[in-house]
Amino acid sequence: MSDSTAVEGAVLPALRLDRLPEVTRALADRADAHDREASFPADGIALVHDAGLLTATVAARHGGPGAGLTDTVRILRALGAGDPAVALISAMTLFVHAAEARTPRWPTAAYAEFLHTAADRPALVNHLRVEPELGSPVRGGLPATTARRAGDHWLLTGRKIYSTGAVGLDRMLVWARTDEDPVRVGSFLVRKDSPGLTVEPTWDHVGLRASRSDDVLFDGVRVPVDDVVALAAPGPATPDAVGGAWGALGLTALYLGVAEAARDWLVGFLHERVPTGLGAPLATLPRFQSAVGEIETALTGATVLVDALAADIDAGDPDAPGRAGAAKLLGTRAAIGAVEQALQLTGNHGLTRANPLQRHHRDVLCSRIHTPQDDSLLTAAGRAALDRHPLAAKDTP
Repeated sequence: MSDSTAVEGAVLPALRLDRLPEVTRALADRADAHDREASFPADGIALVHDAGLLTATVAARHGGPGAGLTDTVRILRALGAGDPAVALISAMTLFVHAAEARTPRWPTAAYAEFLHTAADRPALVNHLRVEPELGSPVRGGLPATTARRAGDHWLLTGRKIYSTGAVGLDRMLVWARTDEDPVRVGSFLVRKDSPGLTVEPTWDHVGLRASRSDDVLFDGVRVPVDDVVALAAPGPATPDAVGGAWGALGLTALYLGVAEAARDWLVGFLHERVPTGLGAPLATLPRFQSAVGEIETALTGATVLVDALAADIDAGDPDAPGRAGAAKLLGTRAAIGAVEQALQLTGNHGLTRANPLQRHHRDVLCSRIHTPQDDSLLTAAGRAALDRHPLAAKDTP
């Protein structure tokens, strides 16, 4: 394997999937400190970049590795086992590159410039969409963030919340509306350190503390007039089933990695814990063996499901993306259940700050937040099942 990949006159780090175990261990060594301090994990992002993982999904036509969803879920599961904050920040960049690989939408010069940056150092990008009043845009509505045309620039004003990795982003894809009549909406490409841009350190979360999902304020931030992605009239967007599946399966893999780390710690604890009244490790007791078997079985089933769907999507199966939401629900429930069961088995030891299990528990609970959320998934699945019945047509007034 070569040490680098040429990309539009620059050189990207080579994709080294063989380094995943090494990267996982290194991230795990730093994860507790970043969690306690709620500090942005720049050192971990650098490790991911150096192994070529951060640019894994850059398209082959740009000289990138062109990794598919199968490799991406493998990467995110490994990163999630090490430090899920690093994994989540990395996932946002991987998803953006993957979307651009499927359907080019960035201004050509802007994307080429971003790839040149990514060849030299870690280059992060994320969509900033959530707002205080709007909440998650998947529930509907228009953004309050506004872009006003001023000659050859847009002037962007507004606030975004829950902006994962905000302080470390090189580029921000900021969802905003124009002040035109009729109004248009799109993602405005904002560079870091733009005048008028402020990252406000509001993130004080129970889980994924090092993700630094802070607020970002825009006060007349200048954006070149052509640096806009998908500017169009508002209205129901054409569903991107494949893109949604990448997000659902990729993030599920991340949290399965968290659960695997919790399982590994539990197994070590059960071997090391020797109560005086027993005179043998807890691992020798059938009750604990059965409980670990429950955890192992749940995680194995969820992992096989995610991996199989990812492979089907890479192979072009048209039905596979529609199953990704169900896999997310089942996978995240398995991950949460595994960590909760580990806590029940270890009691006070598992909740002690000196041990990582309490951190894994706080982190894995964040899996419920990501789109699509459980209520949306269950409602859609229920409606689809009900609509398949021959009597469904008679239910409509």
